Amino acid sequence: MTDSTSEMILYRTGDGRTQIQLRAVDGTVWLTQADIATLFDTTPQNITQHIRTIYADGEHQEERTCKQLLQVRQEGSRQVRRTVQAYNLDMILAVGYRVRSPRAVQFRQWATTVLREYLVKGFALNDERLKEPGGHDYFDELLARIRDIRASEKRFYQKVRDVFAQTSVDYDGSSEMARRFFATIQNKLVYAVTGRTAAELIVMRADAEAPNMGLTNWAGARVRKSDVTISKNYLNAEEIDELNRLTTMFLDYAEDRTRRRQQIRMAEWVTQTDRFLDFNERQVLNNAGRVSQADMQRIAHERFDAFDDQRRARELAEADREAAEEFAALEAEARRLLEPGEADHVDDWKP
Repeated sequence: MTDSTSEMILYRTGDGRTQIQLRAVDGTVWLTQADIATLFDTTPQNITQHIRTIYADGEHQEERTCKQLLQVRQEGSRQVRRTVQAYNLDMILAVGYRVRSPRAVQFRQWATTVLREYLVKGFALNDERLKEPGGHDYFDELLARIRDIRASEKRFYQKVRDVFAQTSVDYDGSSEMARRFFATIQNKLVYAVTGRTAAELIVMRADAEAPNMGLTNWAGARVRKSDVTISKNYLNAEEIDELNRLTTMFLDYAEDRTRRRQQIRMAEWVTQTDRFLDFNERQVLNNAGRVSQADMQRIAHERFDAFDDQRRARELAEADREAAEEFAALEAEARRLLEPGEADHVDDWKP
């Protein structure tokens, strides 16, 4: 188990004096013995004794609660990698029941409520705090994040598929008609925000000469070929916010029809989508657009190839420049070491 595959969860002790980083892997969190000792404000020797007792009593099995953890730490100018033993949440809580300290009680309460919910659901909310506005109100930020998640391409496709499967009497998820229908709905929403279909938007904004090929959003550390054919990746912040709001409203509208058991045909959903957009005073797309999906993909990929060639050339030139600077520095250091010292220029001293 390594740090590269883990997520870090920060826990602050109730007294505010200590912060502990818990590594979340495989649906649980992990701490070393030293971390557990810090967490519960006791000695590592005390933690070791408790763990031995828990294993001896058969309360937990070592192979299920203990793993080797690859720990990477910065020490001076170098990264040091060492393997340490780490224990999961079940063991941490078992130790916490044996340690007589306020910190142990506080952590158990937090772990069995907030942390468990986060590990299962991927989020945890302080409902009462959100209900009581005061100081900086984070509720609007939370709503914006939820809209962004709901409007993501995979989430939107899944929700649209689920909703229309329940409301459309002729729905077939494996048919070409269903795929075309999803693209049609997506195009109408993008057009309502930008005045262009998804394909038109990509062809207009994809630019091999622009930084990051004109993309404003993408997955990972660098733009990849799969990123350049997603229309949402080219939207600016204002457009993304508008699209997220519109998409969320549309999903609520569609889900409301589902709950009221209103069965219609797939083709009728296109009309309902137009009615929804017209009611919300948005532009309504009435045709397939001027750029086909196939043409868009061909053009976007050609531009990406040109962009990637330029990016590789820049990276190679930068690597050459750094190598030349490093060589020059080594050469200068070598000359400095070979130059005679001041003592070599002093006449021999004679008494």
